[in-house]
Amino acid sequence: MARRARSRRDTGAAAIAAPPSPFIRRSLPFFDVLDEETVVKLEGQVDWILQEVGIEFRDDPDALRIWREAGADVSDCRVKAPADWVRSLCAKAPKEFTQIARNPERSVTIGGRNQVFAPIYGAPFVRDLEHGRRYGDLDALEKLVKLAYMHPNLHHTGLVIVEPCDIPVSHRHLDMLYLHMSRSDKPHLGAITEMSRAEDSVAMAEILHGREVMDKHCVIMGNVNTNSPLLVDKVVTQAIRVYCGRGQGIIVVPFILSGAMGPVSTAASVTQAMAEAMICCAFAQLVRPGAPFVLGNFLSSMSLKSGAPTFGMPEPVISNYAIGQMARRAGLPLRCGGSLTASKIEDAQAAYESADSMHSTMLAGSNYTLHAAGWLEGGLCTGFEKLVMDADRLGSYQKVLDHGLVVDDESLARDAYGEVVPGGHFLGCGHTMRNYTEAFYEPKLSDSENVESWEDGGSKDMRVRAFERWNAMLEQYEQPELDVATDEALREFVARRKREIPEAWY
Repeated sequence: MARRARSRRDTGAAAIAAPPSPFIRRSLPFFDVLDEETVVKLEGQVDWILQEVGIEFRDDPDALRIWREAGADVSDCRVKAPADWVRSLCAKAPKEFTQIARNPERSVTIGGRNQVFAPIYGAPFVRDLEHGRRYGDLDALEKLVKLAYMHPNLHHTGLVIVEPCDIPVSHRHLDMLYLHMSRSDKPHLGAITEMSRAEDSVAMAEILHGREVMDKHCVIMGNVNTNSPLLVDKVVTQAIRVYCGRGQGIIVVPFILSGAMGPVSTAASVTQAMAEAMICCAFAQLVRPGAPFVLGNFLSSMSLKSGAPTFGMPEPVISNYAIGQMARRAGLPLRCGGSLTASKIEDAQAAYESADSMHSTMLAGSNYTLHAAGWLEGGLCTGFEKLVMDADRLGSYQKVLDHGLVVDDESLARDAYGEVVPGGHFLGCGHTMRNYTEAFYEPKLSDSENVESWEDGGSKDMRVRAFERWNAMLEQYEQPELDVATDEALREFVARRKREIPEAWY
């Protein structure tokens, strides 16, 4: 006779409800894999790149002017600088800072022992079980912003969770920002692809938060990539000048596929990434001393047969550990990638690669983890099911980081040994009854019941359960309250800028 489960996993409101978790305050020690001799050797390579090789700053005469006036060696557009000077400039950036959310209870602290999880960024395609793979649109982005807002294990909503490809490129940033500002009250990023879009982002952030708050706090950040190898283009320098010039934050991430945009050896690519990021941090501090800066790492291996990037491989895992350790020595907050995979759907490959990528990111001490949930197809596609599956697992990482191994009088449970006889069980003892509700992390999407119960429930696999969950979440969504006057001012700004900016689709 088939056994009946004591309870059936619920994908409705009861399963969705969870207390907000603004960010993680890490108690687990950092996983430092490099000995002192190795770190010093790697830092020597970083210094050599900064001083002897140099890094080019192209297409932004103002950036070169700032470097020259500061005393750097500028030849054509290549900048070389003494490493100790670059490090002294980097030391002006805060080791940790708070990004203020419009709901103060959701503000996040980045740097130090704090860790923040944000969803995928930048995918042009979206996928779900019902509609398959397709270009992203504004409707899909709105749903994803709502899901990122609702999920307690995502602390930050990023910006381009998927590209709204039905909106002209020249107007797209305005609609994206308004969705993040109105459908969520968590912190988010701003646009960076053109200087005017960065300026619009800062202007909208000032409308949302008020000039006085913005003058004193970081309320928005930009996320930019260097054009590796050894090239910083105007997208980066102009974004730094806009965001940091206004006292806001910037994340600079060398995007290095080892063997293409960096040497095939992981050690060389790690040092190149550090040099590229640190020179940008130094530039940010020349623009405005004390501007918040996050040093990014997105180092991936690749198939040397096809040129395709690979994820979850040992080389990028090791790079996370190495750069985490070096960023802490440089006194800079760290950004890494998260649940990364080359898989096209939420299959075993996606699970293995995402888990290995995210686990190393967690142990390495990434203070701000972009792509923590939703990444598919090497970053080309955002998966609705993948988003909630990844976010579900982030809760387990959060418990490890938050709590580690708790050792106190209650956790040692001496009274339980006085109550339970040898050969008995602890199921109903006082200690168990006091602690059972929070003793173990219970993932919402995993099915741990017996097979008969699973079959009675429709034999649903993880993808189906995830599909049901995100749809149920959207049914329960309630828009966070936004001041009417602020909302009207944001709408007016968006409408005015759309009238001023010609429609462009590229």
